[in-house]
Formats: sequence, C-alpha cells, structure tokens
Amino acid sequence: MNTIFTSSHSLNDTGTAPNDRSVMSTSAACVILGLSFLVGAPGNLLVIWTILKHIRQRSHTVLLILHLAVADLLVLITLPLWMYSLASSWVFGRDTCKAVVYVVNACMYSSVFLITIMSVERFVAICYPFKMLGQKSVGTLSKCLGGMWCVALLLGIPAILVNDVGETDDGTLQCTFKEFTSDSQELLCLSLESSVGFVIPFVILAVCYYKVASQLRSIQSPAKRRSAILIGCVVATFALLWLPHHIVNIADIVVLSTGSAKPDFRDNVVFVAGALAFISSSINPVLYAFAARNFQGGLRRSGFVKLFLDVASNSVKTKQTLEVQMATQTEV
Repeated sequence: MNTIFTSSHSLNDTGTAPNDRSVMSTSAACVILGLSFLVGAPGNLLVIWTILKHIRQRSHTVLLILHLAVADLLVLITLPLWMYSLASSWVFGRDTCKAVVYVVNACMYSSVFLITIMSVERFVAICYPFKMLGQKSVGTLSKCLGGMWCVALLLGIPAILVNDVGETDDGTLQCTFKEFTSDSQELLCLSLESSVGFVIPFVILAVCYYKVASQLRSIQSPAKRRSAILIGCVVATFALLWLPHHIVNIADIVVLSTGSAKPDFRDNVVFVAGALAFISSSINPVLYAFAARNFQGGLRRSGFVKLFLDVASNSVKTKQTLEVQMATQTEV
C-alpha cells in the first residue's frame, strides 16, 4: 500500500511516468473512478451519519463499520483530483501530490486492517463466544483501533518519499512518478505493500471465514448468520477488487528479481487494475443497502438504521445470553 494505494499507487507505474497508457485505459479509469466517487462518497456519508445519529449502543462490528466508512470516505474525496489529472494534467502542486498520496495510502492500509479485524472479531464471536466475555469491550477495541491507525499512518510514510510530480512524454504533469534509489528499494516497497497489504490479511481472512462457515451450519440465530454473511461479503469484495492490482505487483517483483523486461501492455493493465481497487472504497455501502433490503419503510427508522441496530442488538443479546449461561454453570 505504500506505493500502490492512492490514486498514485494504483494509477501509477513504479518508477516511470504512464507515458504509454492508451486513451481507452485512461477513459476506463476515469469512468471507474467517477462511478466510485458518485456511489461511494454519499454512501459512506450515509453510513457514518446513520451510525452516529441513530445507533446509541454500538457493538464491535458497528464501530468497525464506522471506522471503515471514515477511511473509505477519505480515499474517495481525493478522486476528483485524480480524475482531473488523468483527463488533463496535475495542476495542484508537489506538496498536494504528496499529501494526497499519503492520505490514500494510509487509509487504504487502514481499510485492509479494519476488514481483517472485523473478520477476526466475527470468528471469535461465533466460534469462541465465551472468550468475548473476558475482554473489556470498549477498552480493548479502542486500543486495537488506535494501534491500527498508528500502524497505517506509519506505513503510508514511504509514499511521501517515493511519489512525486513529473512530466510525461506528452508534456503534461502527473502525480504518478515513483522514484526509487535502487532496484532493491523498489523490490522492498513492492514486497512490503503486497505482503502487509494483501497476502497476510488475506490468509487471516481465509482461515477465519473457513472456520466461521463451518460453524454457521450449526447456528440457529438468523441475526448472527446475517451479521457473519454481511462481513463475509465485505471480505470477498475486498479480495476480488484488490487481487488484480497485487497480481501486477507480484509480476513486477518477479521482473525485478529476474532482471527481465516488463511487458508492453503492463502500463495499461496496472492503470485499470489500480482504478478497480478504488471500487473497494465505494462498494461497502452498496452491500449494506443490499443486506437491509428486507427492511421496509423510510430511512429514519429502517433500512441502514435497522441493519446496524440489528447487528448491535445481536451482539448485546449474545453477550447477555452467555453471561446467563456462565452464571448458571457457576451456581451448579
């Protein structure tokens, strides 16, 4: 995420300007980014407003969804700058370039970490529910979220050092240059990005949801099943939308390691794959809306509101049930 996330990260080429990108790939990227902004920005704002306004008792899952919406929104509000740059030129200056790249990289890391934490939380809640009772809910989650944001902000720093504004062959300025001091530095950045930003989280996600899927077969609670399925959809879309970008990253790592030449079509592929990655910041509100499709009525007390109330109340009821069971076992 260090060099790939941001519009720069996903829209750039490592170490070179996107000189060979085709008009078709540029247009496709602009359309994808535009749709992501139009759908994702209002959607994530609605999620944030709904949780802050209507959900008083926020469970772990609801708090994680809130933080994820904030991280995604910060990424999405940079998209107009990237679209203008792709269609014309980067006219916002070097400092703005570095600042925007840093925000996108840090928030993309935080999104990945939040989705991973959500999966682990669902895994523990469903497979080892009694362990949840031994934790100080608010304190533990607050420390976890604070640590997560600190790590994400630190991992975004290399993007400031690497990314810069440069002139392309056609004379336009673009915030898509990555300047590495050596092949070893580039290899390190790419490896860090794909391992910490995708491979390790994906392994954790896969293990958690394999266990959750097995456990769900014996769970009778519809609310708990809906909650697990919702988070599962968030995880699946994250993996699918980021996979093309990291395949390109891994291919670059192989090229750097072997000293072979990059294929000619690589620039156009990385361009569109990077734009696709931004959909991951806009798709979650759509998934929430789909999950809430069975709730009838207006927005004020249904739809998103009932969905998040359902998720929150399910966690509270589960905890109360477990406390009663433990008290009964103690008395016996």
